[in-house]
Amino acid sequence: MTALVLWDIDRTLLYVGDIDRLVYREAFRDVVGREATKLPARGTGVTMPLAVRELLTANDVSETETERFADLILDRLPDLLEAHRADLVRHGEVMPGAAEALAAVRRAPDLIPTVVTGNLRRNAEIKLSAMSLIEHVDVPLGGYASDSAHRPNLVGIAQFRAAEAHGSPFDSSNTVIIGDSLQDVVTGLEGGAKVIGVASGTTSARQLADAGAHLVIPDLRDSESLLSLIRSLSSQ
Repeated sequence: MTALVLWDIDRTLLYVGDIDRLVYREAFRDVVGREATKLPARGTGVTMPLAVRELLTANDVSETETERFADLILDRLPDLLEAHRADLVRHGEVMPGAAEALAAVRRAPDLIPTVVTGNLRRNAEIKLSAMSLIEHVDVPLGGYASDSAHRPNLVGIAQFRAAEAHGSPFDSSNTVIIGDSLQDVVTGLEGGAKVIGVASGTTSARQLADAGAHLVIPDLRDSESLLSLIRSLSSQ
């Protein structure tokens, strides 16, 4: 059976340190006209539209201005991140085993790799290309925060795109999410996918398991084992 593999990006495949937070600060300053004193929480996995609204609310932007400012900030985020591409290359990190795991899934004839992420699509592409990982995923088939701010919706979007491209249906029986956060678990359980939790971010293996991840691994170093886990989940 062919399975759809949905990779999370941040803290699962790569880590960009404070660059995302720097970009949020710059966008807030450009749009609101003052410095942000509070920033979104780290490593939560929420989509960028929700993180931007959290940023505005936490910094005392009025409710009436939040929607207008949020759209303006979201429009700026990709260009601001692109301006920091050299910083991504210099300071960004590929998570242990991620490049090898991505390549192994990409080579597997029965697996279709793409991403489901809280990043806007262009932000996702910038990060993956800066870290030389983009060749291992089918970017057009993914689900992005630019498609929906509600992350569970992104599973169905990716399943639809993969079905259109490959001519066969994808649902919870043959779709697997690989991610590090509680949001990845929720995305899979609510969106219609099995979940492999990776304890490589700010969420522990116990927390991932307690939240309902079908399987939990410490990292992505064992590519062959990961392939077996994906296939075991997608054949249930």
